[in-house]
Amino acid sequence: MILFPEGWKDFSVVATGDGYKLERWKDVYLLRPDPQVIWRAQTDLFAFPALNAVYRRSEKGGGAWEYRKPVPDSWNVSYKDLTFKVKPMGFKHTGLFPEQAAHWDKTASLIKNAGRKIKVLNLFAYTGGASVACAKAGAEVTHVDAAKGMVERAGENARLSGLTGGIRYIVDDCKKFVQREIRRGNKYDAVIMDPPSYGRGPSGEMWKIESELFPFVELCAEVLSSDPLFFLINSYTTGLQPAVLNNILTLCLKGRGGRIDAYEVGLPTEEGIPLPCGAGGIYVNE
Repeated sequence: MILFPEGWKDFSVVATGDGYKLERWKDVYLLRPDPQVIWRAQTDLFAFPALNAVYRRSEKGGGAWEYRKPVPDSWNVSYKDLTFKVKPMGFKHTGLFPEQAAHWDKTASLIKNAGRKIKVLNLFAYTGGASVACAKAGAEVTHVDAAKGMVERAGENARLSGLTGGIRYIVDDCKKFVQREIRRGNKYDAVIMDPPSYGRGPSGEMWKIESELFPFVELCAEVLSSDPLFFLINSYTTGLQPAVLNNILTLCLKGRGGRIDAYEVGLPTEEGIPLPCGAGGIYVNE
């Protein structure tokens, strides 16, 4: 099963192949590398007439943008009632993962139908797509990320989406923050996490998903309230199958009832084939 977002108008995947994906971000066309795209391109993506920029990888690591046509320093894209700032950044990113709109819809629906105020903890929260979606649905959100610049961008995205409150922003190592919340006795009705494959916290803390994810989910289970709504894990780590997320959630949330779903996350393309973008797993207390 692949979970797709439904409702993008300002974004689409035009074509894929030869390690690249051609995307439309409103009226800007970007060609970016994608390690999942190991099939042959059906057309010459680099010759696409409207192409604005290509991200070229370097043999020495990293890479750089090659501009074919003018590109704004930044611009806004909207998904339903949410608006986000995007811009070409280092390491091929734009500051937004459009496939996550599927999770924005899923979590927003759960919050709206809960019939009570929901406290959400969003970990490794990046530029705040999930934080904005949950707050827009009426939740109280605590947004935690180790990168100050990304947290500042999350605040900007919230304002672009018409939010003036509802989100508490924390620049911190996620593990250390959760440990402090446990000591304080603070509880949350929902947890969202999008852990990196590798990473460093603000004080040099090391993170490697294969060894850290299971104990971290166990730790986060301790901040769940007595009547939790959901626990969502998203992963872009190659080789981390949906069944792995299913097993982690099953073992860490044992005895809580509810149901667990695990699946691929992806994007439709104008070619008519799906673009796989990672894995997701969610526990829902029904």
